[in-house]
Amino acid sequence: MTVKLYGKENCSICTDAKMILELLQTEYFFEIDEIDIYEDDTLLEKYHLIIPVIEVEGEIADFGKVDYDKVANFLKTKNY
Repeated sequence: MTVKLYGKENCSICTDAKMILELLQTEYFFEIDEIDIYEDDTLLEKYHLIIPVIEVEGEIADFGKVDYDKVANFLKTKNY
């Protein structure tokens, strides 16, 4: 399975979100797909005010200051 992380370069909260996902990989099996929203105008328009955004199976698991427990609970409901 793949978890999408929408963000941008030089973004400290995006880095924090990636670290949370990497920690969660010790409990759940998934790949992280990092997507730079500045490489796609549609994504930039959609997410520029709320990055980082973690998306699982087309649903937003969390955004902004990402919370470990919130994402873990979301992954649990998706049977990861």
